[in-house]
Amino acid sequence: MVGVIGQRQVGAVDAVWLNMDRPNNLMVIDSVMWCDGPVDLARLKRVIQTRLVDVYPVFRQRLVGSTSLLGLPQWEDDPDFRLSRHMHRTTLAAPGGEAELQRFIERHMHRELDREHPLWQVFLVDGYQQGSAVVTRFHHALADGIALSQVLLSMTDATDTADLEEQPTEGGSEQGHRPSVVGMAAHGVRSAVNLVSGFPRIARPSVLIDALTLAQQTGHIADKLLLGSNPLTPLSGEPGIHKRAVWSNPRPVADVKRIGRLAGATVNDVLVGAVSGAISSYLVSHGGEATDLTTMVPVNLRPEGEPLPRELGNRFALVLLPLATGARAPLDRLAETKRRMDSIKHSPEAVITFGIINALGRTNPGIERFLVDFFSSKAIGVTTNVMGPLTDRFVAGARIVGVLGWVPGSGRQSVGVCIFSYNQVVRVGFKVDASIVPDPELLVDAFDQEMDDLLRMARAV
Repeated sequence: MVGVIGQRQVGAVDAVWLNMDRPNNLMVIDSVMWCDGPVDLARLKRVIQTRLVDVYPVFRQRLVGSTSLLGLPQWEDDPDFRLSRHMHRTTLAAPGGEAELQRFIERHMHRELDREHPLWQVFLVDGYQQGSAVVTRFHHALADGIALSQVLLSMTDATDTADLEEQPTEGGSEQGHRPSVVGMAAHGVRSAVNLVSGFPRIARPSVLIDALTLAQQTGHIADKLLLGSNPLTPLSGEPGIHKRAVWSNPRPVADVKRIGRLAGATVNDVLVGAVSGAISSYLVSHGGEATDLTTMVPVNLRPEGEPLPRELGNRFALVLLPLATGARAPLDRLAETKRRMDSIKHSPEAVITFGIINALGRTNPGIERFLVDFFSSKAIGVTTNVMGPLTDRFVAGARIVGVLGWVPGSGRQSVGVCIFSYNQVVRVGFKVDASIVPDPELLVDAFDQEMDDLLRMARAV
């Protein structure tokens, strides 16, 4: 909906993420790209200006209240927009390794974005090993995680000089982007779970009851959405403000595929199964019982390969995936993970939950908060899997060697997982609540152990 020039209504689904912000669980997507060489600040600023700010209006717009009592808020052009307010440069403390970069990211994860201005930040972090890191913070109200991954990677190029060769176009921000650059991101990034084919059936429910009625007509989905709950475990508790962020070493995708052939499983099945094994090990090591827990998995509802709309926004659903975190042998866990992932792909659950989220955005904040807490209590957090470009990419002249991005949790969720494959290697990152999970390094160690065990079996076969 468009009002005056430079102003438009916030979408109903986007409004949900705005209203879900709480001090102990901010609705901010935190990402990091690390590079094996230094990133030039002036070049990075130019790239962000021409490929983000000039292309997508929401990167230069702020929030204002609705013009009507029951209406949704508006995005409007920030009259005091300055790129320097959103871009910052810093240098890591010595020795500038992964631990120092992790601490830097953790220090910012609990800091709220200024709602008087556009809801995003970029940090150029110098002194990281022999190069730099680019850390971004985008509010979930701007877009969903898969769309923002595409936006992030639209800042990158296939060569180290392509951004310098880019010719500015006349006509300002309305015509000022190169479709080839933005289109690359749409074609080069995809979610591990996509369910566009079933989406049109209930893409626009008028009221919450429509989605709930459909859920009731699908018995096992109704049980999951309305009756399911997670047991009390060492991962349970009231989240605090501070978060921890850790990640695994890079692992060749070829090794993951080799493991998958043991059970006819996909790369995603293998990695989610290994994450399940890591969580199971963590539960036992902290005096708990190895029991199945549930995570939320985002499902992309945008047609693959289609360019992102200029307005961005959220176009995804969440489904509940019971993780195979109970007591199982690694191969049994892999087979069970594949079975459960296949079940999700053939279920209408994603379109049902999108209908619920869409309807929530049209209720008042009190009802919305109650229902968000109700549904978020079904899971320990959110697990994302993004498949990025298959070849090297460069940002402002520096070669990218890795990418990760964490979506936020809500309510009492305490463990978020990011799986990101790039240039034929994959990394897994954990974002956890620091008060509930003070030692997430154990999750990384257990994940690596599970993957090593599976790889030994695959090689033996």
